[in-house]
Amino acid sequence: MARVTIRIDDALYERLQRRARKVGVSVAELLRPAIDQAADPRGGYVYTTQDEILSCVLQTLSIVAASVRRRSPETLEQGMADARALLEAKGLLGPEHQS
Repeated sequence: MARVTIRIDDALYERLQRRARKVGVSVAELLRPAIDQAADPRGGYVYTTQDEILSCVLQTLSIVAASVRRRSPETLEQGMADARALLEAKGLLGPEHQS
């Protein structure tokens, strides 16, 4: 198996370590799928598929949130708090959004 060595900023490495620990893998295991995708022989933009899925999900959730807000602002507030807690538990919130 080949080995790749790269230099990255210490702060970035610490964030990668935290993320890897939260999902129970090594930093190398966390990065391998991204490297594999970057080497896609089709040569497209690395995150195209994920971006398209994310944009559809965000549009759908925005419509649902608007409907819930109109019917029950309290339910929307609780749902947002629950979502924030789930995102934080998975390590998907930046430090500025964590409680």
